[in-house]
Amino acid sequence: MENNRNQNILILGDYSNKINLNSAFIKVHSSILEKEKKEILLDDLLNYFASENTMFNPKNPNISYKEKRNLLRALLNVREAKPIDEKILSMLDHLLQSETLEDGVVDVNSLESISQTFTDMNIKHGDKLKLWKGDITKINSDIITNAANTKLLGCFTPLHNCIDNVVHSAAGPQLRDDCHKIITLQGKPETVGLAKITRSYNLPSKYVIHTVGPNVSGLKNIITFHKNQLESCYTECLNLASQIESVKTLTFCSISTGVFAFPKNIASEIAIKSTIKWMDSNPDRFNSIVFNVYTDYDYSVFIKAFYRVKVDLKYKIF
Repeated sequence: MENNRNQNILILGDYSNKINLNSAFIKVHSSILEKEKKEILLDDLLNYFASENTMFNPKNPNISYKEKRNLLRALLNVREAKPIDEKILSMLDHLLQSETLEDGVVDVNSLESISQTFTDMNIKHGDKLKLWKGDITKINSDIITNAANTKLLGCFTPLHNCIDNVVHSAAGPQLRDDCHKIITLQGKPETVGLAKITRSYNLPSKYVIHTVGPNVSGLKNIITFHKNQLESCYTECLNLASQIESVKTLTFCSISTGVFAFPKNIASEIAIKSTIKWMDSNPDRFNSIVFNVYTDYDYSVFIKAFYRVKVDLKYKIF
C-alpha cells in the first residue's frame, strides 16, 4: 500500500520518537523469583490493580496462586491505557521476566531451516525460511508479529486465548500504552493490511509488529479482495521490519487464521508466497524468517502449503 500518506496513515517516522522505539528496553531482572517472593509480589500487584476495578476481589483466602495469576492477567486485559506507579510497574516487569525465564526461551537461531527439515523441498530461500510449532511469546527473534484488531490496543476480553491477548499479557501494559499513543496520533482506526511497530518490553523479542488482517468470520466465500489484504499484511510487516537496521530475524504468527477465521490452507500459502516474493527483491535482508504455528494440525497445513508452493514455479500469489 504505497499511498499511506494520502490515506492519512502514520509511517514509522511519524511515531517512532513518540514511543521511544529506538531506546532499548532493559530487562533488569535476570533470575527466577523464589516461590514465596513471587507470591508476595503477586499479592501486591493484585491489590494495586484491583483497587482500580471494584469488580474484582483478590482477597479470597481460598484462591490458589494460579487463580490469582489469572486474576492479575484479567485485570490487565480490561485495563485502559493509563499511567502506572513506577514501583508497581517495576514489580510487574520482575514477575513477567521471571516467568519468561522459568518457561524457557526458544533460540531462533537454533531452529532448522525448511531446507534442513525437508531435504527434498528445493524451495526458494529455503535456507532462511523456518517453520516452528510453539508459543510465539517464548521466541527470541528480533521481531514477532501480532494479529491485532483495528483499534490496535490489544484484546480486552479477560483471559481470551487469541494471540492479541497472549502477546499483550506477556509483554506487559507498556505495549498497550505504546499502541494507544500510535492510534491517538493517527486519529483513526488502523487500516486492514497495514502494520505498526513497538518495542516488545518483557517478551524475549525486541519488537512487536502489530498488523490487522482481514476478518472473514461468517463469510461463505473468500474473494481476491480478502487475499490481497492478507498479502499486504505480510508485505507491510516485512517492509516495516526492514527499516530497522539491527533486525535480522522475524517470526510471523498465522495472521487472520484465529478468530478472524481466514481458511488456514489459503492463508498459509499466501504467507509463504508473499514472503518469497518479498525476499526475491531483498534476498540478503534477513537471516531467518519463521512461520509460527501452535498446533500439530496447523503445522501439517503449512507443510502441505510449502509443497504446493514448491511446484508453483512462477510463485503467483493467486
